[in-house]
Amino acid sequence: MCADDVTGKVDPEQGPETGPPTGPEQSPELIPEHEQVTAAKGWMAGDVRFRLRHAVAADIDALRELIPLSVRELQKNDYAPEQLEIALRTVFTLDTQLIADGTYFVIEAEPCVGIVACGGWSRRRTLCGGDQHAVRDSSFLDPATDAAKIRAFFVHPQWARRGLGSRLLAACEEAAQAAGFSRLEMAATLTGLPLYRARGYEVVEHSSVPLDAECTRGDSTLKVVLMSRSVLELTPTLSSTGSR
Repeated sequence: MCADDVTGKVDPEQGPETGPPTGPEQSPELIPEHEQVTAAKGWMAGDVRFRLRHAVAADIDALRELIPLSVRELQKNDYAPEQLEIALRTVFTLDTQLIADGTYFVIEAEPCVGIVACGGWSRRRTLCGGDQHAVRDSSFLDPATDAAKIRAFFVHPQWARRGLGSRLLAACEEAAQAAGFSRLEMAATLTGLPLYRARGYEVVEHSSVPLDAECTRGDSTLKVVLMSRSVLELTPTLSSTGSR
């Protein structure tokens, strides 16, 4: 994932408690068979029912409201406020290509709450950033030689530390593996490191992501950590086994 993941710092044993719109609204019938494996998964936690499903175009407005709430609250201990505000105009913006591709998920809390978390994976080369980010490459990856990208995780701060990030990550891993990828990689924010380490991702290198085209100021880059893992190492996922 990139500097566009905000899951909240976690207990490794618990997981997190967690341009214009493009592409037609997807229905399960339009999603390729290998991407239906994690669609519409539900589970109960107390009196709340959670449902994990593919994101659709009708979710775009709700997602654009969720992302700033998540970034400003959950990332504030790892990055300066000025960095986060710049990132909210570039890196931390919605990538609608993920929705159009059918590789982005949301978690809804029911009844009457709506979307409380989102995250996805990609078969394209773009590592991070939304529609407004300058550094993008929409060409397709080769599952035989390339690693699928884990992308754009955000959890509503009021719903952090409930395991939602782990649920989303498991769904992405399952779908990418079903699509033929043998490795996964991301550019994780400092905030997301505990979750990904707990899920078996290893540090490849420490890096930074440009927040604007000029990148002339010290606060115009965001520290991230490149991480990867093999899908051959995956154990049965939360998305396929039901409640934790």
